[in-house]
Amino acid sequence: MDLAQIPSPCYVLDESLLTANLELIRDVSRRADVEIILALKGFAMWGVFPLIKPYVHGVSASSVHEARLAYEEMGTPAHTYSPACTDDDFDTVLQYSSHVTFNSLTQYERFHNRARRCERPVSMGLRINPEFSAVDTDLYNPCSPGSRLGLTARQIGENLPEDIDGLHVHALCESSAEASRNLLEMVELKFGRLLPRIRWLNLGGGHLMTRRGYKIQYLIDALKTFRAKYPHIRVILEPGAAFVWEAGVLVATIEDIVENEDIRTAILDVSFTAHMPDCLEMPYKPRIRDASDACAGEQGWRMGGNSCLAGDYMGEWSFNEEPFVGKRLVFEDMIHYTMVKTTTFNGVPHPSIGTWSDRGFTLLKKFGYEDYKNRLS
Repeated sequence: MDLAQIPSPCYVLDESLLTANLELIRDVSRRADVEIILALKGFAMWGVFPLIKPYVHGVSASSVHEARLAYEEMGTPAHTYSPACTDDDFDTVLQYSSHVTFNSLTQYERFHNRARRCERPVSMGLRINPEFSAVDTDLYNPCSPGSRLGLTARQIGENLPEDIDGLHVHALCESSAEASRNLLEMVELKFGRLLPRIRWLNLGGGHLMTRRGYKIQYLIDALKTFRAKYPHIRVILEPGAAFVWEAGVLVATIEDIVENEDIRTAILDVSFTAHMPDCLEMPYKPRIRDASDACAGEQGWRMGGNSCLAGDYMGEWSFNEEPFVGKRLVFEDMIHYTMVKTTTFNGVPHPSIGTWSDRGFTLLKKFGYEDYKNRLS
C-alpha cells in the first residue's frame, strides 16, 4: 500500500484481504450447510457491496436505515432486528425486510398483525437470551444479568405464538469456535422444547472465523452436528467484524508534537473519541505499523486526538523511527466498528473512505463542511 497515494486521514480497505476473508466465510457456509449474512452494524461500506454480494446469503440490519441500505445497495431485503420498533418506522422496515425479529412479546403483540398483512411475506422471529455469554466486557455482553435484549426461557414460556417462524440469539463478540459450540448447546438446553417448532435459528454475530488461529473445522463440526439433529431448521450466522478482520487500516498524520512533564504526545489529524471510539469504549489499544508497546521504564509516545476532549488520547508506543511532524501513521485493523461509529464531535471531519487494489488507491468518499452541517440542521 503506497501511503503517498492516500489522503490523510482515510480509512482504506484492501480488496485482496477482503476477498480472502469472503472466500473463507463462503467455504464455512458451504461445508457446514448454513447461511452466513453480513451484519451492517459492524461494516456498512456499501461501495464494496458488489464485491461482497456473491459470497453471502443476505444482510442483517438493526434499523430502518440499515434495512433500506441493504435493499437499495445489496439488492436484497434484510433480516431486521431492533430492540424497539416504532409506529412511524415499522411499515418501512417491512418494506425492506424478509425477516423481522421482535425483542419482546409486547413488541410482538404490538406489531405482528401489521407484519402478517404485509403484501410481501415477512418471516417473524423472537430474540432469545440464553443467559450465557463468553464476552468479558459488560459493554458488549448482551446476556449480562438484567439485559434488555431478548427473552429468557422463563419469559418465553412453553410455546411460541403460531406465526413465529424463528428464534434469534446473539451472545458472542469476537469469540472462539468453542464459544459458538457452547452457545448452540445452551440454546438447546434452554429452548430445546421450541426447536421442533421453528423453521430458522439465527445465531447472531461474534463468530470471528477469519481471525488467525480460529478453529474453523471445530465450528463446522459443531454446526453440522446441530444441523443433523434439526435438519428442518435453517441455521443463520451474521458476523460483522469477521468479514473485514485485518482487511483495512486508518491512515493518519502527526500534525504536532507536545511535551509536558516528560510525556511526549503526537497530535494527530484523527480523534480516538470521534473516529476510533472502540479504543476508549472496549477498551483496547490499537496496533500502529512499525511501532510496539513501550517497555516498562521506557519513555514512549502518547497518541493524541484532535478534539478538545481531555481524554482523547492513548499511549504508550515506541517507534522504529522517531515520530516527527508530517509523519504518516497506519492504525491497523480499523475497518470494522470504526467507520460506522464515526461522529463529527467538535466539527472534526470524518476521515475519507477508499479502497486499495492492484489498481492502486480509489477514493470512494471525501467528507466536507456540508456533511457536518447537514447532520445538525
